[in-house]
Amino acid sequence: MKLLVTGGAGYVGSVVANQLVEAGHETVVLDNLSKGHGEAIPAGARFVVGDLLRYFNVAGASGRFGEDHHPETHLIPLVLGAAAERRDSVELFGTDYPTRDGTAVRDYIHVEDLGRAHLLALEAAGPGEHRVYNLGNGAGFSVREVVEAACAVTGCPIEAIEAPRRSGDPAVLVASSERIRAELGWKPEKPELEDMISAAWDWMRSHPHDYG
Repeated sequence: MKLLVTGGAGYVGSVVANQLVEAGHETVVLDNLSKGHGEAIPAGARFVVGDLLRYFNVAGASGRFGEDHHPETHLIPLVLGAAAERRDSVELFGTDYPTRDGTAVRDYIHVEDLGRAHLLALEAAGPGEHRVYNLGNGAGFSVREVVEAACAVTGCPIEAIEAPRRSGDPAVLVASSERIRAELGWKPEKPELEDMISAAWDWMRSHPHDYG
């Protein structure tokens, strides 16, 4: 099958593109490299420069493919950056939400699980069909829980500074993946927060200068 992966030089796209190449698909990567990396384009994929894409609340790493944004805005790499002493601290934007510990709750999915969902959807696709699936664990983790899990995984102290809420941030965002579970049999193989953080931490330590 001929496939186009938008943002295929980025964090999620590089993992998905690599999985597609390994599965034998003719894969084209579309990316403008403003945040993606040429080094992350899988061997065997054709590269085209262009503008489109992103996911959010994706975590972990897959072999040589990891998360590297400049500037970084995602929570887990920011927290791990503090553990690695690349930054002094992380900020907790809002500690008075109506949640179990006062910080915002978000659903995280391992990047490999996200990639597998794409392959399953491609295998099940038929001519003229269009379906939309939410992808997540169905259970959220608070910002404090992410920091605590990162401390446990890395064995490093992480300074977390309380800060005011950011405008527009909801208290809880959790995805329901019931439809893709029922229709395609997908379920996350790596749903534990510690597994995602551990994979991201291993990648960060093996890439001290990121993709650079």
